[in-house]
Amino acid sequence: MLSDYHSPSILKQCIAILHSRATSIPKLKQIHAFSIKHGVPLNNPDMGKHLLFTLVSLAAPMPYAHEIFKQLHNPNIFTWNTMIRGYAESESPKPAMDVHRNMRLSAVEPDTHTYPFLLKAIAKLISVKEGEKVHSIATKNGLGSLVFVQNGLVHMYAVCGRAESAHKLFEEMSDKNLVTWNSVINGYVLNGRPNETLTLYRDMIHEQVEPDGFTLVSLLTACAELGALALGKRVHVYMTKVGLSENPHAANALLDLYSKTGNIKDAQKVFDEMQEKTVVSWTTLIVGLAMNGFAAESINLFKTLETKKLTPTEITFVGVLYACSHCGLVDEGFTYFNRMTQQYKIAPKIEHHGCMVDLLGRSGRVQQAYDYILNMPLQPNAIIWRTLLGSCTIHSLSDLAEIARSKLIQLEPNHSGDYVLLSNLYASKRQWSDVSKVREKMLQNGVQKSPGHSLVELKNRIYQFVMGDMSHEQNDEIYEKLREMTKLLRLEGYVPHVVNVLADIEEEEKETALSYHSEKIAIAFMLINTPNGMPIRVVKNLRVCGDCHVVIKLVSKVYGREIVVRDRSRFHHFKDGWCSCNDYW
Repeated sequence: MLSDYHSPSILKQCIAILHSRATSIPKLKQIHAFSIKHGVPLNNPDMGKHLLFTLVSLAAPMPYAHEIFKQLHNPNIFTWNTMIRGYAESESPKPAMDVHRNMRLSAVEPDTHTYPFLLKAIAKLISVKEGEKVHSIATKNGLGSLVFVQNGLVHMYAVCGRAESAHKLFEEMSDKNLVTWNSVINGYVLNGRPNETLTLYRDMIHEQVEPDGFTLVSLLTACAELGALALGKRVHVYMTKVGLSENPHAANALLDLYSKTGNIKDAQKVFDEMQEKTVVSWTTLIVGLAMNGFAAESINLFKTLETKKLTPTEITFVGVLYACSHCGLVDEGFTYFNRMTQQYKIAPKIEHHGCMVDLLGRSGRVQQAYDYILNMPLQPNAIIWRTLLGSCTIHSLSDLAEIARSKLIQLEPNHSGDYVLLSNLYASKRQWSDVSKVREKMLQNGVQKSPGHSLVELKNRIYQFVMGDMSHEQNDEIYEKLREMTKLLRLEGYVPHVVNVLADIEEEEKETALSYHSEKIAIAFMLINTPNGMPIRVVKNLRVCGDCHVVIKLVSKVYGREIVVRDRSRFHHFKDGWCSCNDYW
């Protein structure tokens, strides 16, 4: 072993190699061995610090890094931060909190880098209680007002489902940067608050903060949720202008937007023009085609994916099974399910089993769907039983519906949709006493039916309508247009589906009530305010009822409009009196 006299030169040599960009994890281990062999122990603060930092920077296995860390004598704050960062960026972030606790026990004072790394780990763990503790500690240490710490807190609260807390902190910040805006905007996206997302984006532009790829992904996600196609197209133009159209994450979000707004041609165009197509890109379009009723195209795209030697994911197969389910391809559905498990070794999740139950139920094989549930390797959840209940309603099977409902009472007793499905089933069979019992039970349990609403976009604004909506400033014109629509449709042979009124509406049991469903009001509003021939797009939170489906088909023919309706489970493309679902939805 070299004497201590030679150690400084050896130390400099080791540190120089650590700074080399050619350093790899195997080489680091060689340097580690070399340093020990030549008398440079790891408890040398410079050697230990640089070796540990380089290991973490190269994403080395954290157990190895931790063993080195334990050998350091009195590690400084840089070294503690390095360990917290390493765990925060790893697949197992929980030890970052243990490192922080030990750091505090060692009386080492945190610095500006400590809490951003720690909050990143907590956000990954979705542990809001730990986040609140760190928030309190950072405030006491006088670091809670630093923009990097506040950004970490905003991100943590947003990821943990506390959008209001994130926004409150955001409002209190005196120094906001692009990361701050992105964190709070994405927080509302993650928490299903697209309207707030768009409002914040407008505020951000007003403050003259230039968006980046992360901002645009959040914005496009909100547009997709709201069906705001026009705004999404403007984002697309901006992406192209500033050179972000080749950003793979933004391109995938754009692809998702066009798919979820029923603009499948533009979705395919974006896909074709993408320089870098990942499995996410392929999966997004496969699911998009399926949701829009293009089952054959969805399945053909999946086949092309396989020829590219790409490995489909579990989500890819959800898309393929969804395509089979919504187009009645029962045999094909089981073929793909078996290939998923046998060829690709993907263990089916509850979503895949749900697709199979839906596949059987929609095609009228409801008893087989029930048998499938009984033999599932996973415990069926409420969604599985609700899928069966929906199939029973479509095919008027009271006995199986009662079984499904009894299971749902155990799992989610106060879900309003289950009461509505059962009520609709009894109403379709004109069992009015049973309808009354179901509704009495809803009242007793304090369950309220989720109100249906429809969204449309016009001139940079999103308009929302509910059933019988009388709040709009164009109210008189809208209802005059509804009366006109009814007269013209009757000339085409339209007869109102009164059963839907009796099943869905408690107060009004009249034919005229059918005219006041939210999607019809939304369509009347768009007929008034858009040029002849312009497509109309509607986003609805509930399943389109049978009467509305018939009406919209006839409206598309009488008024010469293409009408795209996205309900809670799929798209309906209405044109010339025909719907893409072929009345199978």
